[in-house]
Amino acid sequence: MKNNKLLSIMLIILVSITLIGVVAAVIVTQFNKGAAAQVENIDDIVASSVDVEEITTNIADDSYVKIALKIQTNSKEAAAELTKRDFQVKSILIDELSEMTKEDLDGKKGKEMLENTLKTKINELMQDGEVQQVYITSYINQ
Repeated sequence: MKNNKLLSIMLIILVSITLIGVVAAVIVTQFNKGAAAQVENIDDIVASSVDVEEITTNIADDSYVKIALKIQTNSKEAAAELTKRDFQVKSILIDELSEMTKEDLDGKKGKEMLENTLKTKINELMQDGEVQQVYITSYINQ
């Protein structure tokens, strides 16, 4: 009688552990499928990106910056809209740079901050998609 209880408890524990393992395996598999689906082909990235030609502007501490950007959107339609909004993007870029000093832009963190700020401000304009990433492709700060 006691052996049957012990056997039942061990069987329940074994089934529970097996069930938890199967559930964990399914969850991990589903997350990996989602990550693989998000990897984009470089041709698609280029097709949905817009170049902002190099501009030169003063910054807050009477220095100047020469900068060029590539802006990646989530679709070709968004890239087409962004191309039409080129003048607005340049205006946002000049406005943001005019508030920054040379020290603000020094180093990786300063550039990342500028990229993130531009992404946020440009996304406020967009109607047919969104900006996924802003890349600084050319940069001189004097």
